[in-house]
Amino acid sequence: MRFVTRKIHSLIDYPVALSLFAMPFILGLGATNPAAKWLSVATGIAAFVLTLLTDHETGVIRVLPYWLHVAVDRFVGVTFLAAPFVLGFAGLDAAYYWANAAAVLTVTVVLAAPESRTLARATG
Repeated sequence: MRFVTRKIHSLIDYPVALSLFAMPFILGLGATNPAAKWLSVATGIAAFVLTLLTDHETGVIRVLPYWLHVAVDRFVGVTFLAAPFVLGFAGLDAAYYWANAAAVLTVTVVLAAPESRTLARATG
């Protein structure tokens, strides 16, 4: 069931970045700690820039290798998993980060299709 190819990943990057920026305002995050709102906003901005700079199908200035992009995504997933514990988020604030962590780690670890060596060498 590893169907999230590099192309599929590139197509979902921009909507995910925009949702990380917008959802804290829509959901009213930050009730237990203002960082619950701003961590997601900052991550959304960073994810948008990362996507612009990644060497994949929707990258605009393709200077960063795709493998680095995926590594950063996985780091974000682990960070989102830990954030409620480290920063004292509770309720909706915590649930938001745990849901995002589960989604990011599922997409980048469980569902990610392996890249062919030829494609990785040709573009990396």
